[in-house]
Amino acid sequence: MNYWLLKTEPSTFSWDDLVRKGCAEWDGVRNYLARNNMRAMAKGDLCFIYHSVGKPEIVGIARVVASAHQDSTDASGVWQCVDVEPVKKLLRSIPLAEIKSNTQFAAMKLVTHSRLSVQPITADEWKNILALV
Repeated sequence: MNYWLLKTEPSTFSWDDLVRKGCAEWDGVRNYLARNNMRAMAKGDLCFIYHSVGKPEIVGIARVVASAHQDSTDASGVWQCVDVEPVKKLLRSIPLAEIKSNTQFAAMKLVTHSRLSVQPITADEWKNILALV
């Protein structure tokens, strides 16, 4: 199993929206590296859901339920996405400021490549983020 972080603007699609839908296409991503990361995702992989605007923070955990397929919002055929379902809301959201201030996350993509909307998380980063909850 691999671990990922999916960024979303809560005013566009929030954790609560994912919970309401029950399953959602992680569509609209228009960055080649992020698309390639989604191509590397497998059914069953776990993802942190990260609200990137306003109060940047990790808010929940989702699971990949369908591997990469054509993004339904893209007529060009270039972009792909995965489908995810909510697993659980974190008992406590983890703010970006807390992650950045913790030296054990210095190499984390969220810190080093802050604009990338779909990024891998190492098993240690996953475990250490969950330990903060």
